[in-house]
Amino acid sequence: MADSSFHDFVRELFAGVGRVEVKRMFGGAGAWSDGVMFLLISDDTIHIKVDDALKAELRAEGCGPFVWQPQSGPRAGEKIDLGYWRLPDSALDDPDEAAVWGRKALAVAKAKAKAKAKKPKAAKPPVKKAKAKAKASPKRKAKR
Repeated sequence: MADSSFHDFVRELFAGVGRVEVKRMFGGAGAWSDGVMFLLISDDTIHIKVDDALKAELRAEGCGPFVWQPQSGPRAGEKIDLGYWRLPDSALDDPDEAAVWGRKALAVAKAKAKAKAKKPKAAKPPVKKAKAKAKASPKRKAKR
């Protein structure tokens, strides 16, 4: 698990992006700016949020995706791409380069959060109201 000194390094490295907050989660950590998570930290490796265009740029840099493989539960053993790719090694020693990648990742994270917020929730079937009890039928005339 990433320690707090690595978290400090991440905050300093991405200072050019703006205020970056690192929070521990699920055995690793995430980094947020402007209310959205744009970095995933696992085993002292930084991964940035991507869309298809950013994936292509990172692929050209020789980077690959962060793949999570649950050990238990209904998806145990499945390889799951969480939408984060490794930051290029050259950016680890260059805060200016890291900030460029970070701003791209932050833009992707904001766009995905905005799209998610606009998605209409699945329509729930209308709730049937209980019908009022039928009026008592008029008394029948007794048969004689």
